[in-house]
Amino acid sequence: MKSTVYETNLRSLPLLGRGKVRDIYAVDSDHLLIVATDRLSAFDVVFPEPIPEKGKILNDLSSFWFEKMKILIQNHLTNLRVSDVLSDSSECDLVGGRGVVVKRLTPLPIEAVVRGYIIGSGWEDYCKTGRTSGIELESGLSLAEKLTSPIFTPSTKAKLGSHDENIDFNEACNLVGAKIADQIRSTSIEIYSRAAEYALNKGIIIADTKMEFGLSSEGELVLIDELLTPDSSRFWPLDSYTIGNSPKSFDKQFVRDYLESIKWDKSPPAPKLPRSVIEKTFARYKAAHDLLTS
Repeated sequence: MKSTVYETNLRSLPLLGRGKVRDIYAVDSDHLLIVATDRLSAFDVVFPEPIPEKGKILNDLSSFWFEKMKILIQNHLTNLRVSDVLSDSSECDLVGGRGVVVKRLTPLPIEAVVRGYIIGSGWEDYCKTGRTSGIELESGLSLAEKLTSPIFTPSTKAKLGSHDENIDFNEACNLVGAKIADQIRSTSIEIYSRAAEYALNKGIIIADTKMEFGLSSEGELVLIDELLTPDSSRFWPLDSYTIGNSPKSFDKQFVRDYLESIKWDKSPPAPKLPRSVIEKTFARYKAAHDLLTS
C-alpha cells in the first residue's frame, strides 16, 4: 500500500518553515533536516491532495543525481542520517526515505534553468520575441524542437503563492554578482548536458530542468534543494517524441495540461484534482525514477 505524508509536525526539532513541497527543520547551527512531503504544486500553487510516495521518489532521485554530479560541484548532503538527529523512533519511521540532513547554507535568490528544447514559457517568449530570457534563438523553431546547444535561462525564486519570473543573465548578475552568476551558468549547463546524455540512454529526454545553489560560509558555490526530478524537470519518453507537438511526459506537465483544460486561472485556491489525475501522476513519477535509476 502506498504511503502518504502531506505535512510533518515533528516534535524532536524546531520547524523553520514549509516550502511548496519540503518541510525544513533546524538541527543545529550547521545542519538542517529537509523532509520531502507528497504535496504537489503547479503554477506555484500548492494543491490540497497529495501524490502518494512522491516525496520518497523525489528524495531518492535527487540523491542519485547528487552522487552522480559531485565530480562537478559539491552538494548540500551530509553523512548524517535521520536517526542521528531525531530522538523519536516514530518520527524516524514517518520521514524515513523522505528526509535528508543537509548543510546550512545561504541560498541564492535565483533558479538556474537550463533548456535543451523549446517548450513551456520559453516557447511562449520565443513566439512573441524570437528570444527567451534575452537570448536570441534561431528562427523557424517548432514546438518541442531541440536547440543547437543548451541555454541558461534563469528565473526569480518566487515566494509561496507567487510566480517565478524569467530574467536575463544581466539581471542574474545584479542579483548574485557576475562571478557567481557565471559559475552557476557554466555548472548548470554541464550538469544538464551530462544528465541529458545519461537519460537518453535510458529512453528519457530531459527537455529542461531547474537547479538551486547556495553559498557556504567560505563563499563556495554548493548545489542544494533537489536535482533533476519530475518536479524540477521535463522528462519526455524518447519513443513517442515528435517535433511540433507537446510531448507526453513523466513529470507534472500532465497535471499542468489538466489544469489548462479546465481553464483554471492559476490563482489560489487550487482546484480539487480527480483521483485519476493523482494516480496517473504517481505512475509517471515512479516510471521516471525507475528508468533513470535502473
